[in-house]
Amino acid sequence: MLFPTATFAIFFLIVLPLSWLLMPRGERWRVFIIAASFVFYAGWDWRFCFLLTFSILWNQVFANAIHSRRDRNARKWLLAIALAGDLALLGYFKYYDFFVTSTSNLFAVVGIDVPLDVRSIILPVGISFFTFMAIAYVVDVYRRDFEPVSLGNFAAYLSFFPHLVAGPIVRPGELIPQFRSPRDPRYVDTSRAFFLIGTGLFMKVVIANHLATNIVDGVFGAPNQHSSLEVLVGIYAYSVQIYADFFGYTNIAIGIALLLGFTFPQNFDAPYSAISITDFWRRWHMTLSRWLRDYLYIPLGGNRGGRLLTYRNLMLTMLIGGLWHGAGWTFVVWGGIHGSALVAERWWRGRPGFVERPWTTAQRAWHPFVTFQIVCLAWIFFRADSFSDARDVITRLFTAWGEPSPLVTAGVLAAIVVGIGSQYLPRRVPLVIMARFSRLPIPAQALVLSIGLLVVHAMGPEGVAPFIYFQF
Repeated sequence: MLFPTATFAIFFLIVLPLSWLLMPRGERWRVFIIAASFVFYAGWDWRFCFLLTFSILWNQVFANAIHSRRDRNARKWLLAIALAGDLALLGYFKYYDFFVTSTSNLFAVVGIDVPLDVRSIILPVGISFFTFMAIAYVVDVYRRDFEPVSLGNFAAYLSFFPHLVAGPIVRPGELIPQFRSPRDPRYVDTSRAFFLIGTGLFMKVVIANHLATNIVDGVFGAPNQHSSLEVLVGIYAYSVQIYADFFGYTNIAIGIALLLGFTFPQNFDAPYSAISITDFWRRWHMTLSRWLRDYLYIPLGGNRGGRLLTYRNLMLTMLIGGLWHGAGWTFVVWGGIHGSALVAERWWRGRPGFVERPWTTAQRAWHPFVTFQIVCLAWIFFRADSFSDARDVITRLFTAWGEPSPLVTAGVLAAIVVGIGSQYLPRRVPLVIMARFSRLPIPAQALVLSIGLLVVHAMGPEGVAPFIYFQF
């Protein structure tokens, strides 16, 4: 059930008033919101509701068992079993075919034919996101950072439909405490919610879909048929497309949750204005970055074991983060590029005698530019279906200058400028817009929203493509 569709609009117009009517009756509200979330998930494939149910029951049982034990070894074993179950589920649905194919290809290199069963398993939408949230719950209980809650609260947390299929990855402590007391509709920031939903729809339907339709899909689908200029603009266009697509989804999700009375953490903070790759990961998919830091990088040892072990932990974290995004070696390379850049930056700052000095004006302009080029290089592997496709894109980037470039249109360039330029706006601009919108009378607010929806509908291409992160 895609957010920018009439189907979801009808669904939400039913859920929103019923949710507020049932809010004062805690248990009834929890049953309702869980049921609504399962209906939302079943809109894609009802059979995978059993998978979501299993994840809820599995992690709740082990969280309670871990919490009730006092023996450290017993708690460790229970945690290991819980994580093994979560990762086995994720591994089977997301990585089984990848590992089987990779193993078969490895044996083929040495001349051994190993017939292995490739099953073409359907990847359940959102499995990566709700699995990571479930792991966070169990690990936080193990660390005594969070106490297990009732099955109803945990089921509502894990299945809550605004974040269910593509995040943001909300921690237990960020959402579950909000379930414990009824939300007060008088304190819902509707101006911010509508602003987030409106900007999200614009970024997804207009910017992301326009770039995908008019240049990105063509360039990455057949790079050898396009000029170097089209390939270069196509790479930049994909960088904007994936940002606009995921930023748009996140904004809509946060806005929808806000209308229901719940607050989600921010997930993006102008990532293409970052001055380094380290800074980029503080701004891009922030909930995933924090998850990887707290549940992978730090458990691996973080920066506690000296410089070489710190470099190893950074690289392993980004390689695993790359593999989390997709079952393919191109995603591993994407993670490797980011990991290498993070290691290089850490090495540079860790040199003997290194002193951080105030930046010059030239450095403030140069560093974001260089950072963006590294990010775009990595996006080539992220978007390409194979290494040969990535090679063709990179090769074509240097070998077809001067050829006609009909895909480089004013509309494409404008969408790229809007997507990147919006990240350099002063932080106060959206705050001023929301403040002025909130002061408008209700009829005027409705008129502004209606005009905005008409503009999005008129400027967007025919149909709405699924969000990119649905496949992760």
